[in-house]
Amino acid sequence: MAETIIARGAEAVITKTGNTITKTRIEKSYRYPQLDQKIRKLRTRSEAKILERIFNIIPSPKIISSDEKNSTIEMKYILGKKLSDNLDKMKDYQKICKKIGENLAKIHDSNIIHGDLTTSNMILGKDNKVYFIDYGLSFNSPRIEDRAVDLHLIKQALEAKHPSISEIAFKSVIEGYQKSKNAKRTIEQLEKVEKRGRYKAQY
Repeated sequence: MAETIIARGAEAVITKTGNTITKTRIEKSYRYPQLDQKIRKLRTRSEAKILERIFNIIPSPKIISSDEKNSTIEMKYILGKKLSDNLDKMKDYQKICKKIGENLAKIHDSNIIHGDLTTSNMILGKDNKVYFIDYGLSFNSPRIEDRAVDLHLIKQALEAKHPSISEIAFKSVIEGYQKSKNAKRTIEQLEKVEKRGRYKAQY
């Protein structure tokens, strides 16, 4: 069965074979080989552990296997539409954004921080569920600050990629996020995070 490259980033290459995708962390020539291998091994292990945990919390890729030696993670392919390419065209984008907020509330209440929360890392599946993908920068943390930064990332992503709907879309994200037991504290912290930069909260 033919293998096709479907994404290539600074850290990894994603290939698809049938109904399976494989994420392979790229070797970095500027690092000492032994150090590079150790870093890729640890990051592969960390991502695989988070994938195993998060699969039972929100819609996300089902892990099939991981190989720390070769820095690969094999997952089930999710059939659907990438939100970065389609959110603006969807009549029910507010409903979808509310689901994004609900997903985020669930993982935060499980002390998981996504770390790269953009619509490029979200898929609207054929089952009409919003899937979060790519946990390469994810980590475990109970800190309200880290949760606020996750919210800040999705707000920035909406403003950059979906400017025509970003304000209403983010309000819908916040509406869904209210399900978090720490929603009030996190949103208050978000305002502080934004005041440090050039973005001001207006909702």
